[in-house]
Amino acid sequence: MARTILALALAAGGVAAGAFLPATGSSRDLATPVGVYVWHETWAGFGGFSALELAPDGLAFTALSDRAILVRGHLVRDASGRVTGIDMEERLLLVDRAQRRLRGTRADSEGLAIGPDGATWISMEGVARIRREDAPPSLVPDNPDFARMRHNAALEALAVDAAGTIYTLPELPFAGEDSVPVYRLRDGAWDVPFHLPVRDGFAITGADIGPDGRLYLLERNFTGLGFRSRLRRVGLDGQGEATLLTTATGVHDNLEGVAVWADGDGLRATLISDDNHQFFQRTEFVDYRLPD
Repeated sequence: MARTILALALAAGGVAAGAFLPATGSSRDLATPVGVYVWHETWAGFGGFSALELAPDGLAFTALSDRAILVRGHLVRDASGRVTGIDMEERLLLVDRAQRRLRGTRADSEGLAIGPDGATWISMEGVARIRREDAPPSLVPDNPDFARMRHNAALEALAVDAAGTIYTLPELPFAGEDSVPVYRLRDGAWDVPFHLPVRDGFAITGADIGPDGRLYLLERNFTGLGFRSRLRRVGLDGQGEATLLTTATGVHDNLEGVAVWADGDGLRATLISDDNHQFFQRTEFVDYRLPD
């Protein structure tokens, strides 16, 4: 039903691709829009992108679909920093240790992080786990909490800091709770350095640790007529939480992946949308400039 309503809303003349509406808030501490680029490809299975990583220059990218496909390429940007094109270079199907393609619930790939040593880490939601993309792939130790996370709301977000420490979060809190635990894997052991409140109907869809060493969290709220997006950041000690962006319904499609980087003018966030493999949705690259 939600998809039908969204299709009707878009068909009736929703926000055009590349358009921005004002984000809520009025202070200098808010993100400001740079541009939107709608990405099209013709290969089977294109779309469903749930996570994004960028090189420090904001050009080379790795994107992860929720059907266990990794895509690598380069963004083409104009002088203002807006994305104007995509050069796709590589498409990889994720496999298990026996080199068989991942399928079914074991192929629900949602979170992506690339460590300082170049290692690629992926969090999976259908069967909650985190894997390193070696040949063959390897799994990190499970946390007992992973097995009791909500169906279709497990390890949605993944990030790695400059020391190689892994952080992951579920999409929604455990039943009866109003915050999500931030899980940290350091020296082979899990802990929970802090919990993050979940508010206003938003669910966590992506995470990244910026060059400033802070945790950035992308969130989504489906209103029945379209999507709202929110971007928050917080210190890795749980302090200094701030909301940088809250969009009105329909400004963007279903944003799920976030990569934070810096250019000569300061911090930037590049976001990617999951089109749910629906013809009436879009795969968008969205850029915002962030306050320091």
